[in-house]
Amino acid sequence: LRLARLELFVAALPGGLDGWIGHRGSTLSGGERQRIAIARALLRRPRLLLLDEATSALDAGNELALRDTIAAAASTTTVLVVAHRLSTVVGARQIIVMEAGRVRALGSHAQLLETDPLYRDLATTQLLVPTG
Repeated sequence: LRLARLELFVAALPGGLDGWIGHRGSTLSGGERQRIAIARALLRRPRLLLLDEATSALDAGNELALRDTIAAAASTTTVLVVAHRLSTVVGARQIIVMEAGRVRALGSHAQLLETDPLYRDLATTQLLVPTG
């Protein structure tokens, strides 16, 4: 719960960890369900955690919490994140840019901004860097 930044959320639930959250978490938001699913995956202490578009349906607050969770998990687990939303991966040690099913470029966010026009265009479009 600590790693997934869910301690306060669970503490606020009536009944805490034993509280009722409905069938398949029906009383939770999509972001809360997503973060709980990732917390459950981390509980198994995987050697590899594959997240495919994990932030695509999250609001800004849940996305920030999930990015922090991913960063913390990466200290003990190999984390592979597939994402169109670059804010999910800007802090990654290595980003692989794919185009038409092929590796186009790889590097850190800063390196790719300097060397890859497609990545730079995506980052500008997603407001991660100033235009011009």
